[in-house]
Amino acid sequence: MSNQTEHSTEIIIDEEFKRILPKLDEQTFAWLEENILEYGCREPLVLWNDILIDGHNRYSILKKHDLPVNTINMEFDSREEVLIWIISTQVSRRNLSPLQLSYFRGLHYNTEKQIIRNVTGNNQYSEVSAQNEHKPQEHDYQGRTAGRLAEQYSVSPITIRRDAQVANGIDAIGNTSPEAKIDILSGKTQISRRQLQELSSGNEKSVSDVVTKIIDGTIERRRSVATDSDEPQSWELQFNKMTSEFRQVLRGHAKTDDTDSMRSALRQYIEMLENLYENI
Repeated sequence: MSNQTEHSTEIIIDEEFKRILPKLDEQTFAWLEENILEYGCREPLVLWNDILIDGHNRYSILKKHDLPVNTINMEFDSREEVLIWIISTQVSRRNLSPLQLSYFRGLHYNTEKQIIRNVTGNNQYSEVSAQNEHKPQEHDYQGRTAGRLAEQYSVSPITIRRDAQVANGIDAIGNTSPEAKIDILSGKTQISRRQLQELSSGNEKSVSDVVTKIIDGTIERRRSVATDSDEPQSWELQFNKMTSEFRQVLRGHAKTDDTDSMRSALRQYIEMLENLYENI
């Protein structure tokens, strides 16, 4: 990273990088503008090859009021590496909603998968080497990536893979209507993770239908509804059953003091809870 400098050349706005960033609401943007006008922009904008990768809201305010723009440059080998840096920065900096966090985790995984494809597509892993059982293949890398990101974000590998489907679904919607994507990530439009996962294949008609409903305001979030409010819903029954079974397993492991088995049982319980959460 270079030292901070006052930028004199044109700053490039990359729409792909810009679209993945959560949009500030009007009140927050107004507060940021007031703060910059009173105290100045104390944090420099971050560039990669003159492309803005951090500070889009600050940049628009500085341009609006014809204020000097201070920048720092970062070096990356590829766009995928830039995307991962942007994702990590957003997750560490912002108070994200559960869906926004799910989107960023999934986008992180999908981006690393693209890096893997770039690597395994080279001569180093050609069709000839693919026949060699000792050569690592794409699915091997992806399995390790899901596990590593699961540890990084304190979730399970299966959650990372489901997040990837959620991210694909949101991006498929965004490719048709950037405004609809913004509405989903901002929470203005409520749509379940299950619905987004179903759109991850990118079926044009399904995506188009959902986008139309979002624009018309007729989208309905699918969820289980009890026929009688006094009766427990299906997710409550599942939760009670899972918890009861887990308690029995936990008691058995506690008697043997088998830490590894207990950790394995706990991880399985967490994955079942995550699966239940995503289907409510």
